[in-house]
Amino acid sequence: MRIVAWAIRIIVFVLLVAFAAKNAEPVTLRFYFDLAFQAPLVVLLFGFFLIGALFGVAGLLGTLLRQRRELGVLRKRMPPEAPPQPGVPEL
Repeated sequence: MRIVAWAIRIIVFVLLVAFAAKNAEPVTLRFYFDLAFQAPLVVLLFGFFLIGALFGVAGLLGTLLRQRRELGVLRKRMPPEAPPQPGVPEL
């Protein structure tokens, strides 16, 4: 199974490198007030992908922290475990 996973990773990596090589032409990104930024297309795509991923992580961070805090409270409220009794199967 590891060989299949690594094969898929290598194929995806090669496809991304080929995509980057095909899109190396510089493009101009124009902002307001006559500001412009010129960079290769693949750099801009990768940059905007990273910005989107950071926004996604930031959006989930509040929920994740709230759930971790709630789990901590529930663990504190949970009674201590009773010692296992002989003849009673554990779940």
